[in-house]
Amino acid sequence: MKAVVVQKPGAPEVLKIEDRPLPPTEGGWVRIHVKGFGLNRAEMFTRQGHSPGVSFPRILGIECVGLVDHDPSQKYEKGAQVAAIMGGMGRKFDGSYAQYVVVPLECVIPFHSQLPWSVLAALPEMFHTTHGALSESLELKQNDTLLIRGGTSSIGLLAARLAKAMGAHVVSTSRSHERIEFLKANGADDVVLDTGQILGAVRKLFPEGVTKVLELVGATTLVDSLSCTATGGIVSMVGILGGKWILDGFEPMRDIPHLVKLTIYTTDAVTPSANLFQAFLDDVAKGNFTLAPPKVFALEGIIEAHRLMEANEAKAKLVVVF
Repeated sequence: MKAVVVQKPGAPEVLKIEDRPLPPTEGGWVRIHVKGFGLNRAEMFTRQGHSPGVSFPRILGIECVGLVDHDPSQKYEKGAQVAAIMGGMGRKFDGSYAQYVVVPLECVIPFHSQLPWSVLAALPEMFHTTHGALSESLELKQNDTLLIRGGTSSIGLLAARLAKAMGAHVVSTSRSHERIEFLKANGADDVVLDTGQILGAVRKLFPEGVTKVLELVGATTLVDSLSCTATGGIVSMVGILGGKWILDGFEPMRDIPHLVKLTIYTTDAVTPSANLFQAFLDDVAKGNFTLAPPKVFALEGIIEAHRLMEANEAKAKLVVVF
């Protein structure tokens, strides 16, 4: 099979296409014939050498869609449509940047869909993270005011759509004037220009603060996002678009406002819901969710795709299809 292998951390050029033998299967694991995979910033950080505990050489990739090739447990028939996400993919063991991948049974999500592989490849991690963060971590309810810090990211855009469907008022952020109308066309009721300090702008819209914050930028903006939150509100840190893992000088008694709850959401610790994912795919197929078309690459374009992701120039979910 063809696989993208990182021998040592570095720039996008360390992504090398190699011929590898088909990975063997064993009890509790499933081999998937990969039809497509989405690119995620988590993979960029791993490629750069910033993911703790990752050893090299490594095949990256934390999500994919494809067809079951071999399942020793016989839970899934050969040729069944499945997605796979997280669970150590591309970190603890080789991931989905390949024509075949072997993953634990618990990472597999069965589905049935006639959507093209390019669309399907963009959805597993994006949906699982977004839906879980909104419903489980933030406990989003009708009439909540949701601030999405990092609104132009793929998760930020989907979060706006899902939150609107749940009856929330959505405030998205962008660092660019040019993205304001784009965000409003994709579910945002209000848009705040993100200069790194948005407390004044948010409190002008909502003097008592927003009730919920989806923090996708991460440590670089977390304290400011906490200050935008109303008493009794919730902030969930889900992403690190800002590229910084550690919050310097953080003082919880000072930086967390009175009765504001701070939590995180990680799909590594959550069992994927096949029913929820299937319902979402059905909604996409019916046109109930209008998603931005993904930017599609062949495997040979993996370096260029990572360059776009690193430069924040993608403007869409990046996917590779075979």
